Amino acid sequence: MTPEAKSQAIAAAAILLVAGLVIYFLPALVLWIAQFSPTLAVVVGAALLLGFFAIFWLRARYQRRKER
Repeated sequence: MTPEAKSQAIAAAAILLVAGLVIYFLPALVLWIAQFSPTLAVVVGAALLLGFFAIFWLRARYQRRKER
């Protein structure tokens, strides 16, 4: 395995681990925030879920720019 492939695998594993933890604790977090403001709970939940996809989108943009 090349050093570049190894670093990409480690980065992807770290992102998936953090995203998995966020998604695991998301229901409890949203319910706790909803006690104060239901609207804020929806915003936080949506932001955390969209953040998962945004990380991979940003990483793909970085990789495409790096290849040029």
